[in-house]
Formats: sequence, structure tokens, C-alpha cells
Amino acid sequence: MVTSKETRAAIIALHQNGLDITFFRNGHLSLSSGFSAEISVFVQTGASVQLDIQTQELPEFDDLSWKKDISENIVKYISESKKEKLHSSYKDRADFNNKTFSLTLKNMQKTDNSGLYTAIASGESDNNIVTYRVSVIDAVEAPVLTVNSNWFSGNFCTVNFTCRAHELMIDSSYQNNRCSPENVTSQINTLILDCSEEPIICNHSNPVSWKEDKINTIQLCFNKEKNSKSVQTDSSLLWPVVGLVAACILICLSVFLYCRCKKGMSMLPHIDSL
Repeated sequence: MVTSKETRAAIIALHQNGLDITFFRNGHLSLSSGFSAEISVFVQTGASVQLDIQTQELPEFDDLSWKKDISENIVKYISESKKEKLHSSYKDRADFNNKTFSLTLKNMQKTDNSGLYTAIASGESDNNIVTYRVSVIDAVEAPVLTVNSNWFSGNFCTVNFTCRAHELMIDSSYQNNRCSPENVTSQINTLILDCSEEPIICNHSNPVSWKEDKINTIQLCFNKEKNSKSVQTDSSLLWPVVGLVAACILICLSVFLYCRCKKGMSMLPHIDSL
């Protein structure tokens, strides 16, 4: 969810399981603070994710491994030699930091990268240091903000519109320079209608991305008012023109009737002489 204009580059993805905040910036996901047996993480398709061990005090160990879904080996670090061995299938897909023991997974894909990732320290016994439940999801689709109708009366402007994205939809109205903010959620997607500022904003977000569409209400209402005044101006100019044309027609008709009547009168003596 986007918290403000200044922090829209950072998407708050999680507030649970002992993890304070997860931020997504510039295609790279980094986790810090807290410790949990299992931490949920969202990462955008095609981006990278850094998984930290979440503790500064590791137990003594002979080797430390990162595994996917418990059985699939990703990397193994040998304490004695201070060297790591990356599994061949992750050669170009993962980086291991032998100082912090963090694992960075690259170019994440939904089909083969979602799952449980566990750091295991092995010595006299095996210790699960941390487990991440990684979910790879797509960026959200752009929302569409559609004006259904708008009308202007006096000093009041009303705009009826629809904010739509994915399977989510909000119908609302902008009246008297304001409307009520609304939001709807479906699984991990959220649609937010924000009318607190001059443009109406339709925001679609998930834990890794956000997109928005805007409508400038001032432009809509101003254009409507301008058109209304233009119609009124045209109407006010039309009546004098109609009146003038009618007057001309009346004058011409009067002249015609006068001439005809005069001609008829001039013919009367000639009729009498016959």
C-alpha cells in the first residue's frame, strides 16, 4: 500500500511474524530487523531478493547451508576452509555472502522460485537459523479511471466516475469539490480511491508495486462551465438575429402590400371611364 507521495518508491510488504518492515526498492528486496521461525516475503517477478540470517549470534557450526523446500541444496559454506560451494543449478541465479551469510536470489520467477528457503547451521546437530516463505508475484496492472458523466450547475460541479483494476471496482461521485476516499481489497491486491487533492487518483497496488490513474476535476468542471457559458452566449446572440430577420421580412411584406394596394387604386378611374 502506498503511504505517501514521498514513500511511493518503497512498498510496505509485511507487518507480521516478528519482522518489522519489508521495503521494495528499485527491483531489490532487502530484509532487516527481527527474527522468526518463518518470514513471509513478496518479490516481483524478474527482481532479486536478499535473504538475511536475521541474527548476529550464530551457534558454532561446521557448515552452513541454504536450502529450498528443505531438500533442494542451494549453497553450502564450510567453516574450516571459509569457502562456499554453490549448487550448479543456482550458478547464475544466486549469490552468497560469506561475511554475513546472506543469500541473494536473482531473476525470480513464479514457476520455480516461490517456496520455503531455510538457512541451516550444522555441527553436532542441525539448527534451523531462519526460514523464509518467498512468494513471487507480478507487478500490478495499471488501473483505469473513467468519467461516466459530469454536469455543471451554478457554482457546483458533479463528476460520476469508476475506478477499476483487475477484478476490483469503485463507483463514486465528486460533488461540491470533494468526494469520499474508498478502498477495496482482493487477496493481495488493493484498489484505493483518493480525492484528498485536486486530481482524483485511482491507485492499484500489491506488496511489490503500485500504479495509478488520475483525472483533473478542475479541467472537467472548467470546460463544462465554459461550454455552458458558450451555449448561453450563443443563445443570447441568436434572438436578436432572429428578431432582425423577422423585422426585415415584415418590412418587405408591408412594402409589397402597399405597392400592390396603390397600383390597384390607380386603376379605378380607368375602370369607371369604361
